Amino acid sequence: MFITFEGIDGSGKSTQIEKLRNRLEKKGAHVDVYRDPGGPVVSEQIREILLNPDFEIDSVTELLLFSAARSQLMAKNVMPGLKDGKVIILDRFFDSTTAYQGFGRKSVPLQEIHNLNAIASHKRKPDLTIYMKLSLTDAKKRMAKTKDRMELAGDDFFEKVIQGYNKLAEREDRFFTVDATEPVSKVHDQIWQCINSRYYS
Repeated sequence: MFITFEGIDGSGKSTQIEKLRNRLEKKGAHVDVYRDPGGPVVSEQIREILLNPDFEIDSVTELLLFSAARSQLMAKNVMPGLKDGKVIILDRFFDSTTAYQGFGRKSVPLQEIHNLNAIASHKRKPDLTIYMKLSLTDAKKRMAKTKDRMELAGDDFFEKVIQGYNKLAEREDRFFTVDATEPVSKVHDQIWQCINSRYYS
């Protein structure tokens, strides 16, 4: 099973990923969790470059760096884990690229981003994508004062990102949308009911 979590910073992805991991492990599943970009050493080093506020990065370069980090993560961690029968959970995946670099940055046309996403993901789509839906107003209340390079992009950028996520949620059947303003326990229950009905019923 391949599960991804999406949403802007502050939506509570990390909290829900950990709760889901614990729940799945109690069911006897072997679970690996990674962040995208991240995982292998190469991907982690690319992540440091991408989030460093001291760097000015061209939008196309940014797109390609995210994709390169993702390809390494897929090749070294995700694909082998899925082959071994593990549950793989990712904090972000190619939908983030579509939302951030596509709708937000408008780095290249969306179709080109879809094509690049297919290459970087080794043509593997998630079985389920949990979209933690949150308004920018609510997200800003939760964000840390110290911001990385992506978080410094500005309100207009993030509004476009949210619009992108909302459009993806409408188009993609694998998306399961939850209201991230709800209490943590309620959000977890909704996510678990979704997974339980799809994979354990």
